[in-house]
Amino acid sequence: MAQDDQNKSLCTALFQVILPFHAIYILTLMIRMRFIFWALAQFVLISVVHAQDPNLAAQYFSSGEYEKAATLYEQLADKDSRNEYYFNRYVESLFSLNRYDECEKAVKKQLKKTPENTLLYITYGQLFERQGKEAQAKEQFQKAIDRMSVDYASVLRVASTLEKASKFDFAILAYERGEQATKEQHRFAYNLGELYRRKGDTPKMIEFYLNAIEADPGKLQLIQTVIARFLPAKEYAVLQTQLYERVQKNDNPDLVELLAWTFVQRKDFKSALRQYKALDKRLGENGQRVFRISEDAAEARDYDAAIAGYEYIVSDKGQMNPYFFDAKQAIMQCRRKKITEGLSYSQAELQTLEKDYENFLSQFGRGRQSALLIMQQAELEAIYINNLPKAIALLEEVKGFPGMDRNTLATAKIHLADYYLMNGDVWESTLLYSQVDKAFKEEQIGQEARFKNARLAYFNGDFQWAQAQFNVLKASTSKLISNDALDLSVFIMDNLNLDTTSEAISLYAGAELLVFQNLFDAAFQKLDTLRVKFPDHSLQDDILYLEAQIYEKKRDFEHAAKNYAEVADKYKEDIRADNALFALAQLYETRLNDLEKAKTLYEQIFVEYSGSVFAVEARKRFRILRGDKMQ
Repeated sequence: MAQDDQNKSLCTALFQVILPFHAIYILTLMIRMRFIFWALAQFVLISVVHAQDPNLAAQYFSSGEYEKAATLYEQLADKDSRNEYYFNRYVESLFSLNRYDECEKAVKKQLKKTPENTLLYITYGQLFERQGKEAQAKEQFQKAIDRMSVDYASVLRVASTLEKASKFDFAILAYERGEQATKEQHRFAYNLGELYRRKGDTPKMIEFYLNAIEADPGKLQLIQTVIARFLPAKEYAVLQTQLYERVQKNDNPDLVELLAWTFVQRKDFKSALRQYKALDKRLGENGQRVFRISEDAAEARDYDAAIAGYEYIVSDKGQMNPYFFDAKQAIMQCRRKKITEGLSYSQAELQTLEKDYENFLSQFGRGRQSALLIMQQAELEAIYINNLPKAIALLEEVKGFPGMDRNTLATAKIHLADYYLMNGDVWESTLLYSQVDKAFKEEQIGQEARFKNARLAYFNGDFQWAQAQFNVLKASTSKLISNDALDLSVFIMDNLNLDTTSEAISLYAGAELLVFQNLFDAAFQKLDTLRVKFPDHSLQDDILYLEAQIYEKKRDFEHAAKNYAEVADKYKEDIRADNALFALAQLYETRLNDLEKAKTLYEQIFVEYSGSVFAVEARKRFRILRGDKMQ
């Protein structure tokens, strides 16, 4: 017990001795921690202030408070003399304040700090220029060029700064000195071409663009894009002259490619084809370029040039060429379009074309590989020769080919359904449309089949079911299907709501079916009946419009134009007005060869009918006819 008391006393004494030292240590640690926190707070505060200075300076500069901006940018530039941005903004602020003496001192001071920064001479030159001292300004710009390093990056830096300052001649001198010093001919050819373009010197621009292609073939596509965007049509002759001169001296394939491309831009496919054929032979190619230009010519309806290109592949490349069979089929398609799209054609021409199809199929066989060609012949038989039984037999044959591509088969079925309907077999027609609709429920070809099935119901007088389908199809991804569905839906709604009976709209729908079946005389008779029986009906504009379509199918374009014009003039507020205007504009553009009239009509559509489904296309056609470059 006495021993325990002794131990407690000893512990108490030790604690009393140790405690002051422990307290001192804790107190010292707390003081140190307070200093650290204070130091951290000061560091954060200083950082925030420094971070705010550039932002505040930028804010002053953008709001036009140049006095405040100059003060802050001067401080920032002094703290970081290597930061060109701060110094340039300081100078720009002084420029805006017209404090030229102060600016000159600042530039001289900066030159002493960073004498290797040749861009300062450009700033110095701009200072003199602002004061109207042209000679001193030019002297400084020249100093920048004379004292720049001749490595690629330095030349580019000085020249691009001069270009931004709109000192194009000095920028040209900088690039030229760079090429001379580095002994790299055409190293800056593209940059020089761009400068001459900005100066408006077309011949020099073209010269250096062509130099750039010769130095770097990878620039070809870029330069084509620039030329297409900036070179006026009247200047293409300058480009072609320079290209001819170079190609004759040096048969560079990239320049030949560019020469051919210039002809394509001017829709001169015959000349373009000549260049591509020469290039194909020179490089020993497989005809790919020739095939592509032939496709372009066909799309532009230059069928003679297209056929010549395809025939080159067939005759010069032989049957083992990968484009042989496609070229043979394309020849047939172009011949058909050349005849059927003409203003006039004879039965003899159609029969000759029919014989060409038969000969081709006899030579190369009938199967899935030739299915598209058989489908083309079926269209010829149904639409132009009016031999529906033969057209139907051809497509029934296609249906039976093993291994057919599902999309090609679906297209064949839709065409076959059309021909059955033209032949009066409604049941077979709706069955085929339904098959495609079911097999391609969510795809565009399925929506096309659904639309045609709904239109068939409309022809037969089942207007409510047809309208329900059209209302769904208004949301189609295909703009054409969507527009047609909307057109018919609105038409049914307007005319069913106005009538106590559906007799008038039934007569009109029946006339439309007769037009679809190419029974034009019967269609005219039905429309006459409608006009006599319902003289005050709102369908009068629709009757004129449908008659115009009949005249157009009969290639009586003058009569068609007269009817379309009457609809547009007399029924401006009705739903056929914009349709008639667009059809009339297309007639003048493609058939009646009056492009100015077509342009006026296209403009009328997008100005007076801005909400029309034709407005966007009308604006596009107007711009093309006006000569605008389309991207």
